[in-house]
Amino acid sequence: MLARCSGAALVGLEAVEVAVEVDIAPGLPGLQIVGLADAAVQESRERVRAALRNSGLRPPLTRVVVSLAPADLRKQGPAFDLPIALAVLAASGQLNPELLKRIWCAGELGLGGALRPVRGALSLALAAHRHGARALLLPAANGAEAALVEGLRVWPAATLGEALALLRQPPAGQPRPLANSDGRCDTAAPRGRDLAEVQGQAHGRRALEIAATGQHHLLLVGPPGSGKTLLARCLPGLLPPLLPAEQLELTQLYSVAGLLPEGHGLMQQRPFRSPHHSCSAAALAGGGSSLRAGELSLAHRGVLFLDELAEFRRDVLNQLRQPLEQGELWLSRARQRLRFPCAVTLVAATNPCPCGWAGDPDHPCRCGTAQRLRYWGRLAGPLLDRIDLQVVMRRPAAQQLRPGLEPIPPSQGEGSAAAADRIAMARQRMLQRNPDGLANGALSSRQLGQCGRISPGALNLWQQAVEQRCLSARAAERLLRVARTIADLDGCEAVEAPALAEALSYRSFDQPPDGP
Repeated sequence: MLARCSGAALVGLEAVEVAVEVDIAPGLPGLQIVGLADAAVQESRERVRAALRNSGLRPPLTRVVVSLAPADLRKQGPAFDLPIALAVLAASGQLNPELLKRIWCAGELGLGGALRPVRGALSLALAAHRHGARALLLPAANGAEAALVEGLRVWPAATLGEALALLRQPPAGQPRPLANSDGRCDTAAPRGRDLAEVQGQAHGRRALEIAATGQHHLLLVGPPGSGKTLLARCLPGLLPPLLPAEQLELTQLYSVAGLLPEGHGLMQQRPFRSPHHSCSAAALAGGGSSLRAGELSLAHRGVLFLDELAEFRRDVLNQLRQPLEQGELWLSRARQRLRFPCAVTLVAATNPCPCGWAGDPDHPCRCGTAQRLRYWGRLAGPLLDRIDLQVVMRRPAAQQLRPGLEPIPPSQGEGSAAAADRIAMARQRMLQRNPDGLANGALSSRQLGQCGRISPGALNLWQQAVEQRCLSARAAERLLRVARTIADLDGCEAVEAPALAEALSYRSFDQPPDGP
């Protein structure tokens, strides 16, 4: 007897329908799975047998062939356990095959029949809704995530027995209230540190505001303990809230990566990812045998913080060049080519030399010129060319490190809330002026020329700076984008020479000599 059930396979961030066909014929007892299945899918034979037996059902004592179509699409993970079990029951006469028509399902089976959550439930729900599925049957822990798709009936079940009951007696609506079905994700990470904790570093604080306003990449260079990491962790609190479409996109990304908390809905906080400098190229940019998202994509719509930038391997950092400029990453292999979004704000921090004290007035540097050149040689020029803001940070003086002992000047003690309000006003001006609501850091050369409103005096100063510093075309354009963001923060309609002069102060390492 032949039976069919619908499942899905994850291909990048999307789910592709997979037809699970089961044929039961005379022969030696056994269950064979065909259709380019990986080891996790092949192992479902034992999980399905045990789950059926321990749920009071009868595993077929004959030859069973399970086909996963299309056969040329690689299937991975344990999400096919539930569709295989239901198709086996239908083929053996224990379940009416008509009940499985236009029903999509996914879930990992425990040996006792419990349904365990799977990754990518939101992508599965979007694909099921797009294909006109009658309902989506999946583990209860994935219910709130799948319920984010409007117009799709979601049937969450905790066990195989509950799944069969839902199929035999379909509920009129949702079987029961789903946890956090209002779309909130209560376990979202906090928005970072408060800017009031940063003492001194007026130049760095200003650069952070510019980065948050125009979505510019930022490099912080300074000795140990100068506040580079603290400043970087303040950036999430300065960024605007996620839009609903961005929340859904980010939730789908984390769901496919298996990092979405169980029982929760939309992610509402922008991500802050900080990989260690020993990570591999696949861990940072993505890839591997199954083409999974890396830290770069997991920081989408948020902040990617690379601490100790010069300690990363050069080949790892070079993977960032094109994605940082385009906001997306294409991973290509012999059998497939997948797109991963990565519209991030990069914040990088590094010491000026191996010992960390080059340029410090009180700590002599122990590194020779050759050591400093080798240290900076790990940072390729094309990568530095793509970083809009390059800031030198100095070790704060003792009087700036005495909170509680004496009042902090208002200019130094301003918190993230006040800075975020100022940034929000500047972003409103920027988004109303720019085409398609683009940030200044994402404007093309033509768009910048059309809506940048750069004064003749600023253009003359810009031309002189480009010629004297021998800036590349990319660096020259980024200089204008930063100046446009500075003008927005200052409430100016046009970019004047002072805004361009300030933007020039953030290009410290276009041609790094022996170090800062």
